[in-house]
Amino acid sequence: MAGTGGGRANRGPAAAADNRAAIIRAAGEVFAEQGLGAPLNAIAKRAGVGQGSLYRHFPTRESLAFVAFEGNLAEIEAAVADGATLAAVLAMVVEQATVSAAFIELITRHAADPRSVALERRLRAAVEATIDAARVAGTVPAHYTVDDVMLAVTLLTGALMGTLPAGRPDLVEQAWRLMGINPA
Repeated sequence: MAGTGGGRANRGPAAAADNRAAIIRAAGEVFAEQGLGAPLNAIAKRAGVGQGSLYRHFPTRESLAFVAFEGNLAEIEAAVADGATLAAVLAMVVEQATVSAAFIELITRHAADPRSVALERRLRAAVEATIDAARVAGTVPAHYTVDDVMLAVTLLTGALMGTLPAGRPDLVEQAWRLMGINPA
């Protein structure tokens, strides 16, 4: 029997995986556009699901945000696996942070959360996998350690949070220059 509401037919449990993927994709977009405090009903609407479906998959805003931004780190890891340089990794981090201050806000607000710690550990591994070649190439000063690069990323992303989107590219360029990093 067709639905009477004119909308799409309810596929029930068979749609769970598709709904989850749509929610994650929509959350990444909405959080990037509106920040971490974006209304969850806006995410559900963009995903084409009801709020009940959203909450069944993600009972809290944070659980949704961590999963939504997990894809950002997966892109970085894939790039490193394909031979990306530290400069490319830093460019990806900056691009993601410039587009979505919500990701920075999530990590900052929930620094002690095991999910946040795991994301940082994974980013640290990406930096560690590329830093030796970056020192040789002059992308970072020869004395820089993984901790130095992680601190630079933390400082930069913190500064990006307080900067309007239009001013972020100039801030990034100035910050890298100040820290002696050449992500070009």
